[in-house]
Amino acid sequence: MILFYTNNINDKIATLEGDEHIHCAKTLRKKMGDTIHFVDGNGGWYEGQLITITKKRTTIAIINREEVANRVTGLHIAIAPTKNINRLEWFLEKTTEIGISEITPILCQRSERKNIRLDRLQKIIVAAMKQSLKAHLPKINELTTFSNFIKKVTNEEQKFIAHCNDGDKMLLKNTVIPQKSALILIGPEGDFSNEEVDLALKADFQAISLGQERLRTETAGIVACHTVSLMNQ
Repeated sequence: MILFYTNNINDKIATLEGDEHIHCAKTLRKKMGDTIHFVDGNGGWYEGQLITITKKRTTIAIINREEVANRVTGLHIAIAPTKNINRLEWFLEKTTEIGISEITPILCQRSERKNIRLDRLQKIIVAAMKQSLKAHLPKINELTTFSNFIKKVTNEEQKFIAHCNDGDKMLLKNTVIPQKSALILIGPEGDFSNEEVDLALKADFQAISLGQERLRTETAGIVACHTVSLMNQ
């Protein structure tokens, strides 16, 4: 099944623009009268019929709408962008497929990558949502410093920091409470600094382990996402 995405919906009419319009009208050569399926990124799954196709947009008459439940609710991962941006993009693709609510790129003391292209990362998330036939689009935030991010965290019911320092740490699978919102911090290739770990612990984050294996940043993020997903099923 080919799935499209738009949140430009007004009553019984939806509109595809930009890349979605090009994919539908020019790449796939859909015609007026054809039936397509699309999602709005907020849980809505639609069936619609193409009624107009112009140079800049495709207009759809909505035939049917269903609400799709999100199995993984309230999972927020804050992760340091990897030096190789392809690894971060892979993380975004796979966690969108598994099910994640929100991602925040964080700039840490040992971060090797200092910038990201948010527009490109957003496109990767949209593509992964459609490919995996999901109706919920994860939110991706602007890059922010670790210290500023810690200061602004308020809503999550559970807060965890995964780090490699010595000390008592519970496995995430034995700690996370299913069906409650959770925020998990994942550090850069060189891990969080001692100062950052202390700052998180003072902000009521709980130190956790993802297992005995030494994991890359993007792998740790995927393991954390999959663990929470399994606990919620």
